Amino acid sequence: MGCRVCIHWLLMLVFFVGIVDLDGFPLEDLVVGLPGQPKVGFRQFSGYIDVDVKVGRSLFYYFVEAQQDPHIKPLTLWLNGGPGCSSLGGGAFTELGPFFPAGDGKRLRRNSKSWNKASNLLFVESPAGVGWSYSNTSYDYNTGDASTANDMHMFMMKWYEKFPAFKSRDLFLTGESYAGHYIPMLAVTLLDHNAHSPTIKFNIEGVAIGNPLLNLDEDIRAEYEYFWSHGMISDENSITIQKECDFNHYSFGSVDHNVSSNCYNLMSEAKLSVGDYTDNYDVIVDVCYPSIVEQQLRLRKMASKISLGIDVCIEYELWYYFNLPEVQKALHANRTQLPYSWSMCSDVLNYSKTDVKVNMLPLLKKIIQNGIPVWIYSGDQDSVVPLIGTRRMIRQLAQDLNFTVSVPYGAWFHKGQVGGSAIQYGNLLTFATVRGAGHTVPYSQPERALHLFNSFVRGKMLPNSTRLPVDD
Repeated sequence: MGCRVCIHWLLMLVFFVGIVDLDGFPLEDLVVGLPGQPKVGFRQFSGYIDVDVKVGRSLFYYFVEAQQDPHIKPLTLWLNGGPGCSSLGGGAFTELGPFFPAGDGKRLRRNSKSWNKASNLLFVESPAGVGWSYSNTSYDYNTGDASTANDMHMFMMKWYEKFPAFKSRDLFLTGESYAGHYIPMLAVTLLDHNAHSPTIKFNIEGVAIGNPLLNLDEDIRAEYEYFWSHGMISDENSITIQKECDFNHYSFGSVDHNVSSNCYNLMSEAKLSVGDYTDNYDVIVDVCYPSIVEQQLRLRKMASKISLGIDVCIEYELWYYFNLPEVQKALHANRTQLPYSWSMCSDVLNYSKTDVKVNMLPLLKKIIQNGIPVWIYSGDQDSVVPLIGTRRMIRQLAQDLNFTVSVPYGAWFHKGQVGGSAIQYGNLLTFATVRGAGHTVPYSQPERALHLFNSFVRGKMLPNSTRLPVDD
């Protein structure tokens, strides 16, 4: 009789634990282990959040606990840009998450400089149509900044229901590239929620965006300035572009008839001069040859190509890994069996070209006026969204806020060497560069990126002396 009672209670315990674990986290989303994954001491969760049940729109997420003290560490949301590129494939598995593809398309290796050393990390494939996020209503793939922010607002509300321990935790909003739109839009949406919600509040403690698209007109102008300053185009080409081109009328992905045909010809000449053998996202590294790496992966050979310590073929290796059925099963992904393969950037998304041109500086101003620190950082080897334009815009933002320089522009240090340069305006606005980094800073300079992130979440200025190290 006693044994029957024991079995009864054991079955009840198994039933209960099958729904939630002791932290209140959903065990149905627990990632027991990824194929070819090294052993780790922290937990991973992934799955779907239904942001609109009626039309069947769902966003896929991947959550990684901090390596130490996850119960007290903050929560950091990371979004990649595009628009339309995967935060899972970008941020989580090629930049700042705990694992990278090992090079053969079927195994993973540890990232010793993962940002989950400093924070719990949440990655979301947003908007629907990116990665494994989807909608049962195809019209949803016609989207823009406002709808993307609204869906992320709903996502966060429902994600907190799955992970209630984080409702009161400090929240940092981070990302890169077109996250220069995603993050300010989301931050303002959450601030508006806070202003009207009597219950749940988002404890936004900071915003940090790397190589952000903030104003397309300014960023496009800076791209050609960068080409010239790095010897990638001729003096004559640069001078005539400055003379002929009014970038205030530049349109993303289409011809603007207010821009002269001569300007477009000059820009085309510049792009031809730069050529296909330079990685515009990181001008100092070698390029990856897709045809060669694909052949190697089909033969299950190691495909890694290392340039300056960077695996420049990592995206192709990840594509093979994420399209393995056993990987998707382990991640609880692709539950609707999408009619296309997982890809780094979406082929089904139709994102508003009008929204891409919107100036984000007024939203950053509003965020700062709500007392939230904003860090903008730039890898100095990126020609796509170069530091030249970003630095000008941040200085303009500081002037609009009537901020004076509180920490003068100068070098910051990591392990006794220059990590980059930084300047602080007032107490809430910081601009920093990362030496030797490209468009995706944590990918190309992982140690310096972790150092910067550590300083950001701790609310400390980057050290301007070799005698003031930050513990990474």
